[in-house]
Amino acid sequence: MIRSFNPPVRTLMGPGPSDVSPRVLAAMARPTIGHLDPQFIQMMDEVKTLLKYAFQTDNELTMPVSAPGSAGMEACFVNLVEPGDKVIVCQNGVFGGRMKENVERFGGQAIMVMDDWGKPVDVEKVRAALAQHDDIKAVAFVHAETSTGVRSDAQAICQLARDYGCLTIVDTVTSLGGIELKLDEWGIDAVYSGTQKCLSCPPGISPVSFSERAVETVQKRSGTVPSWFLDKKLVMGYWGGGAKRAYHHTAPVNSLYALHEALVMLQEEGLENAWTRHQLHHQALRAGLEAMGISFLVDEAYRLPQLNSVMIPDGVDDAALRSALLNDYSLEIGAGLGDFAGKVWRIGLMGSACSKRNVMFCLAALENALHAQGASINTGVAGAAAEAVYRNS
Repeated sequence: MIRSFNPPVRTLMGPGPSDVSPRVLAAMARPTIGHLDPQFIQMMDEVKTLLKYAFQTDNELTMPVSAPGSAGMEACFVNLVEPGDKVIVCQNGVFGGRMKENVERFGGQAIMVMDDWGKPVDVEKVRAALAQHDDIKAVAFVHAETSTGVRSDAQAICQLARDYGCLTIVDTVTSLGGIELKLDEWGIDAVYSGTQKCLSCPPGISPVSFSERAVETVQKRSGTVPSWFLDKKLVMGYWGGGAKRAYHHTAPVNSLYALHEALVMLQEEGLENAWTRHQLHHQALRAGLEAMGISFLVDEAYRLPQLNSVMIPDGVDDAALRSALLNDYSLEIGAGLGDFAGKVWRIGLMGSACSKRNVMFCLAALENALHAQGASINTGVAGAAAEAVYRNS
């Protein structure tokens, strides 16, 4: 007989999902009400207001897609890209490649700007691509590349796109709530994110936002949006303003309770304070890892505080080490992807998982597991190095 599933209690310090706050879990357990209930519609409006704060935007079309970040990505591309459109796609990791897939699946032409994994998008390469073509519709890039832990200069890339009269489509799945992100100030036109990273919410919801320019582009499409579920003109009948809403789909009611609570927590902490917290705990983790003898993949100037890609010491069995952390300490860290599989670990410090407790716990567990494998590391120094950062902060 199959019995109720009771998952183990883990400390989630991989590339996502991240630890979910008890407040958010408790919110999910509240009574389910109808997705057209007046009380739920009021909460929907609050979610939109809170998302505007998180994204730093006044965009009216700011809402959560009832599906994970990949659906948010598709929502941006399927609404903005029509057959024959040329889109510059910047790829410096896994998720730029997914942007390319979307452009091509919807009949567009992807003009690729390629950079090495672990390096930021080269702004000058983007400038050259824009100068070479006079009919580019949009520039698409990943702000915080989850596969490597590198941050690209979103403000500079968006300014370039504006200079050439192009839209921008930006992946902020790992950046929202963790590092500086200012949609209106930077001129971002379409953006998508996820709830399971720095918002510390369960997976399954994708916040998106469209500028007025992007909305006008959707309204002027020559053809119908090829996805019924993700057609923003249809969805806005449900997520638009006013008390009367048109049924579009049955929203994930309890998951939206969770998002509402997570965004309330972000508002209580303050957006800038959240960015500062992620940076502080990153610096402590970095000090401990470097004292241990572990180096980082990404140059410091472009390194994400919330996702740390570190080099695996020589001779260490990657899979065995991660299994030991999971089985002995109930601690999850992430494996490398692509060419970095078996060469790097991705250690997340996202949302509720971004805390002194987790930094110190991760350093101690990692040191013990590496020592058990006979790795050549410095022992007994990581904790003190991290504590020094906290003491001087």
